[in-house]
Amino acid sequence: MDRSLLLRAHGLQRRLGDRLLWSQLDLELAGGDRLGLVAPSGAGKTLLLRTLALLDPPQAGTFSLLGRAPAAWGLPRWRAMVSYLAQRPVAGGGTVEANLRAPWRFRERRGGDGWSYGRITNWLAALGREPSFLSYDAERLSGGELQLLALLRALQFDPTVLLLDEPTASLDGATTAAVEALLIVWLAAGARAAVLISHDGEQIQRFASRTLELQP
Repeated sequence: MDRSLLLRAHGLQRRLGDRLLWSQLDLELAGGDRLGLVAPSGAGKTLLLRTLALLDPPQAGTFSLLGRAPAAWGLPRWRAMVSYLAQRPVAGGGTVEANLRAPWRFRERRGGDGWSYGRITNWLAALGREPSFLSYDAERLSGGELQLLALLRALQFDPTVLLLDEPTASLDGATTAAVEALLIVWLAAGARAAVLISHDGEQIQRFASRTLELQP
């Protein structure tokens, strides 16, 4: 496993109105890291993930990915490499397969390995799903099925950092365990790291190799 430094954030701060959520926050992720964010509801955990992905503009602090600042990557490439999975993902029209294929058309995705039916179906098998899942109408998926679609959509691009916001909140226990096992295998296959938000303290204990507590 490559333990080289992947992502560094220094001196981050977030305010909501007059309320200070966190300040002078430093974070480093190396290959293989599975970081669990620990904080009460309303402490800004989701905001931190969105800030790391530069989906929300940082109020203070600096970032680097593989030693390069965001300006050197450009926002589309940064967001492709630091991938945020929302707790309530959305899907476009068409089948699950169409939704998995669609992002490959984006410029920042070109040059990768492209759509792989075999890779996706292997992951589906690990998640206890048949290949027929690919033919499901994406707009009729349950909340848990949408979470699986979002996970597959992200994993196929092998992001450097995967930001997971309650990724199994709508899944049963067996599928949750399968997701955790798949993520651990995926992380071990390259220079990759993950950050997890979960209201399930036992999941943090199972999955995270270390934790970070958000404090004002």
